[in-house]
Amino acid sequence: MSSNGNGSGRLPLEMIDLRLAQVAEMRPARARPRPLWPAMIFFFLTVLSTLAVGSEFALSYAQNREPFSGRDPFRAMIAPFEHPDLLALGVPFSFTLLAILMAHELGHYFTCRFYEIDASYPYFIPAPTLFGTFGAFIRIRSPITTRRALFDVGLSGPVIGFLLCVPAMAYGVAFAKIVPSVENTAVIVFGTPLLMRLFIGWFHPQVNPSWVLLHPIGRAAWVGLFATALNLLPVWQLDGGHIVYSLFGRYHRRISLGLSLGLAAVGIYYWHGWLFWGLLFAVLSLRFKHPPLYDPWQRIDTQRWIWAGVALAIFLLSFTPWPASNP
Repeated sequence: MSSNGNGSGRLPLEMIDLRLAQVAEMRPARARPRPLWPAMIFFFLTVLSTLAVGSEFALSYAQNREPFSGRDPFRAMIAPFEHPDLLALGVPFSFTLLAILMAHELGHYFTCRFYEIDASYPYFIPAPTLFGTFGAFIRIRSPITTRRALFDVGLSGPVIGFLLCVPAMAYGVAFAKIVPSVENTAVIVFGTPLLMRLFIGWFHPQVNPSWVLLHPIGRAAWVGLFATALNLLPVWQLDGGHIVYSLFGRYHRRISLGLSLGLAAVGIYYWHGWLFWGLLFAVLSLRFKHPPLYDPWQRIDTQRWIWAGVALAIFLLSFTPWPASNP
């Protein structure tokens, strides 16, 4: 064994072979079949909750007003169940949003299948919120072995979901209504992410973005962009956090903590919701380390570094400092 002069040298070939053999032995066993019915129940409930909220987006669009203006938000979400014919109005918003969320999670799911990683079916979360859902998730049940696998799993969901957000937002802006001072009577004013601003400049040049009343399909794309930006935050064990861990390994925790505190600072000066998320991710970063990889020595190739730049561009196009505010 050759030495480098400081008492340490290269690992002998026998040791390298032993490590590689250990990695091979630790590959996850083939996943056992799991019942589909729990995921189907949650999906059905999320369809109902997003249809209910979508009916309010459709009514407000037809009546040239901001969503939930002049109405109690909770009451607006209950009314479609008292008058089921209103649920059909929510189809454009509901089906577009569910397609975006499903694409995101299936991106993760099929990437896990490609790398023989045991992952659950996508689970949707119904919720009585302004968008009818808390999103969706898959549960990864087995360890991820290599840096490239972790990178691909983290990247695939946001990229595929964003690819559906782009045409949906383009349609929503193209068929948006221009209603001057529409935000004056609004209960909640939604922010304008960069992608939406670009489409407004294209389809409605020289129009104040606050006058643009999105078509419900565009509002679903807005929610999809918000979810994409949140997931791509390079912190903790979010998709962005997985990408950072695969790229920078041992520096992940410091990067995660620093950016979480930076997000909290953004929340102080802009939307207070970012203060909550920033502090939450800071606590999670301190409390829970990212699970280690069985093979941390694998190099990230140039192509994946380019894709990391694509992920950053997607984040910038999706993020807005003011997701929502009171007028």
